[in-house]
Amino acid sequence: MSAASGPARAQAGPYRRHSHGLEEFFGALRGKSGLSILDWAGASQANINFITSLGHRLYAEDFYHLLEAHFGPDFQQGQQEAARVEAFLAQALSFAPASFDGVLVWDMLEYLVPPLLKTVVARLEQILRPGGCMLAIFHAAERVEPVPAYFYRIADAGTLLLSLRAMRTPAQLFNNRAIETLFARFRSLKFFLTRDNLREVIVRR
Repeated sequence: MSAASGPARAQAGPYRRHSHGLEEFFGALRGKSGLSILDWAGASQANINFITSLGHRLYAEDFYHLLEAHFGPDFQQGQQEAARVEAFLAQALSFAPASFDGVLVWDMLEYLVPPLLKTVVARLEQILRPGGCMLAIFHAAERVEPVPAYFYRIADAGTLLLSLRAMRTPAQLFNNRAIETLFARFRSLKFFLTRDNLREVIVRR
């Protein structure tokens, strides 16, 4: 992993980083085929190629883009309007229960205000099959400040290519206790605190 400072490494060009969380996610899929995976990083040829090469089906959704499209440049202010929230949920999470064996959530939950965050996590629980897992990433900052939002591209089962998408301010701080509370209804959590101050979390249904 490359050295980093601050809340996370913020550079425009892609950089490679080892991901224990990604290793754990794909380790949970090892020996299986024909699984359904939801990727919130959007359509990426790298992610499509890697996941389909393992024999799985990939459903790609650019969750960050949907946030911008429905709530405007100020994610948090727009999330206060009920009509916008309803339209967003209808487009982003209109899947049947138990549709997926795995979800690559990445850092998207950081940008949701508490009421919408609670609803989205409840929807994730519904669409994830029993025994399925999610990979979520949270910045380990100790104060609310702008942090880099990334494009996430999979290089291999343990390596990510990160490209800066924008600098965004999370809706709230996420320490271990807050994350445990957020996923209280799930079966288990496993944390990986990285050298670039990203907290990777494997969530099992």
